[in-house]
Amino acid sequence: MAAPATPHARPRHTTTALLLLLTALATTLACPQLRPQDATFAWDSINILKAMAPSPPQPCQHQQVPFPFPDTLLHTNHPHQAAATTRHILNNLFATLSSHSIPQHWDAQARHRLLNNLQHYIHHLEQCLPANSMLIKSQGPHNTTLAINKYFRRIRHFLHTHNHSACAWDHVRLEARISFQRVDTLIRQMK
Repeated sequence: MAAPATPHARPRHTTTALLLLLTALATTLACPQLRPQDATFAWDSINILKAMAPSPPQPCQHQQVPFPFPDTLLHTNHPHQAAATTRHILNNLFATLSSHSIPQHWDAQARHRLLNNLQHYIHHLEQCLPANSMLIKSQGPHNTTLAINKYFRRIRHFLHTHNHSACAWDHVRLEARISFQRVDTLIRQMK
């Protein structure tokens, strides 16, 4: 009696299922590596930001700035979506704070520390996220990305409109502080 042909199909399905399980497990295991750093990342960054960007030598008027943070980004129940949102915010903060037009009175060493801190944490978030970080279609990651891009585009436009003045950068410093506070909220949702 000949052996049935189906036993050969089972190992392929088993291999595929095992591969998917190992990928999910690797992704899950990558996230706990962040836990010790998660608790202090945002607040450490705020402290470095404070050292990097003291208030300008001349006082600035702090009126309502035309780029409120999109608080709807903070409403997620999925840890990977919180991680993807955090990564996108941090990438934009890195790009903004890497500008060559920062005020002269900002501390270059503290800025370098902050940019390294951001880059290091972004790298860890990328390891934590699955390969397809566009997760949770029902929550609209594309809309999340657009909202974050719009927020940071307004910040860059504000800087450009105000000729990258020390006072304009002081507004950006305050917005960066708010962004780090929001990132802290998202990091707590990642756990």
